[in-house]
Amino acid sequence: MEDQVLVFGHKNPDADAIISAMAYASLMNSLGEGNYVAARLGHLNDQTDYLLRRFGFEPPLYIHNVRTQVRDIDFDHPPVLFGQVPVSHAWEVLHAEGMTSSAIPISNEDGTLYGMVTSGSIAEHDMESIDAPVAKDVPIFNLLSALEGQVINDPGDFFESISGEVMIALPQPYPVSVREGCVVICGEQEDVVESALQAGASCIILCQTDLAEKYKGIHSGTCIIASPCDAYRAARMLYMANPIGRIAQTDSLVSFHLDDYLDDVRDKVLQSRYRSYPVLDENGKPVGTLSRYHLLRPRKKQVVLVDHNEKSQSAPGLDQAQITAIIDHHRLADVQTGYPTFMRNEPIGSTTSIVALMYQEHGLMPGPKLAGLMAAAILSDTVIFKSPTCTEKDKRLAERLARIAGLDLEALGRDMFSLGTSPDKSIDDQLMSDFKEFRLGSHVLGIGQITTIDADSLLGKMDAYLEAMEKVRSENHYDAVYLMLTDVLREGSELLFTGGKDALKQAFGVENAEDHHVFLDKVISRKKQIVPALSALWG
Repeated sequence: MEDQVLVFGHKNPDADAIISAMAYASLMNSLGEGNYVAARLGHLNDQTDYLLRRFGFEPPLYIHNVRTQVRDIDFDHPPVLFGQVPVSHAWEVLHAEGMTSSAIPISNEDGTLYGMVTSGSIAEHDMESIDAPVAKDVPIFNLLSALEGQVINDPGDFFESISGEVMIALPQPYPVSVREGCVVICGEQEDVVESALQAGASCIILCQTDLAEKYKGIHSGTCIIASPCDAYRAARMLYMANPIGRIAQTDSLVSFHLDDYLDDVRDKVLQSRYRSYPVLDENGKPVGTLSRYHLLRPRKKQVVLVDHNEKSQSAPGLDQAQITAIIDHHRLADVQTGYPTFMRNEPIGSTTSIVALMYQEHGLMPGPKLAGLMAAAILSDTVIFKSPTCTEKDKRLAERLARIAGLDLEALGRDMFSLGTSPDKSIDDQLMSDFKEFRLGSHVLGIGQITTIDADSLLGKMDAYLEAMEKVRSENHYDAVYLMLTDVLREGSELLFTGGKDALKQAFGVENAEDHHVFLDKVISRKKQIVPALSALWG
């Protein structure tokens, strides 16, 4: 999610939360303000799903939280080396200009992580070669590259690798004893070469000598290599020609994935003592390395909150994110920022209406499909302009958007609210499809809402709804749970409740609330009617 700004509404999103996020992201992208991505914190309800399909839109990105992840930090991106490349190449990479990582990931043939190599592990390998000067199956192609040399034997001879005790034959007054299977490094010493051939040395490396011409093309089981390197460099490069995979650390590796959360990463890092850790993608392939200093000041996710400004209704991990803007039409709640943040909050019927105003203020007009979707969101949140939260501004904006889309608002509203609830949806899912948590003083309550044109049919399932509500109340330790079965045609709501009966009676002046439900005439807004009335008692 690098360089993205996530735009999302509240948990259990309704049409306004989803569509206002999509419209705002589209507006900001059209203005070239950045890479804004519409997201959601829950599953689509039936109405929103219908609207997106009707106007030809895919659902926004589904996110579970906005906690800082490995993908959010500026970790290093060193080259990933295949395990067969020579040690010398890895050393050059580690010391290349601009290299910031202290380690290099080593991959298998399929690109997955094999191990890690550091400058320290290469230096350790080099020091071990002094105590034990033995070449072990050094691939011939690696060796020729390291020595900048060539095999001068007959082309019919083929050597895959070189092994044996390494001898540097310096000029001396007495004959040099060469053992079978040795790797001999020499210069202008023809007697040493002949002795090595007779003894059956595995390899002779001729350094900076014209003897190469004499032995060129001979038939022998000994590999003869001519190199422009001096004897000392040839000896060192012989060991540096080993495949890097042989000295890579492969045991007890600690690695992290792009989606790992930084809190969990810190815990693991504190339990280990490595300087660098490989970062893997979803396929287990290394994409970089991170060190302890990367965890000190991580880059936070950038987010925009729409249709809410209450922490309990927002994404988990919000305190780890950078809120760049809040666009809302609800009461001001408890979301806090540590820096100035753009905020637009208006007493209007729909957040989508605010976004529509922003289009107008910037001299932009949404396309027909998006305009139709925005008009539908305004109809949904204002309950076809019958909600007490609805303003004349909402009506004018919806009508303007409908003209752009070529829609009949009355027909669209009728289609939307005739959907009801899907018979395939469980009672629990119906309850939570548009459910919000509210903190009023020392009290915490949950309020769900189902909008329909036939509340009586839903009231027939009252016992099942009440059972689900009581379960939610118990699990979340709510003081009360209310469910509004809002009837568009009757312009009121059947209010089901578990707990909070006395508060309900006082807030709305009703007495007939003995059967866990009561009809509230002209009450269709959770935000402007239910919550304020209860706040007067519990706030």
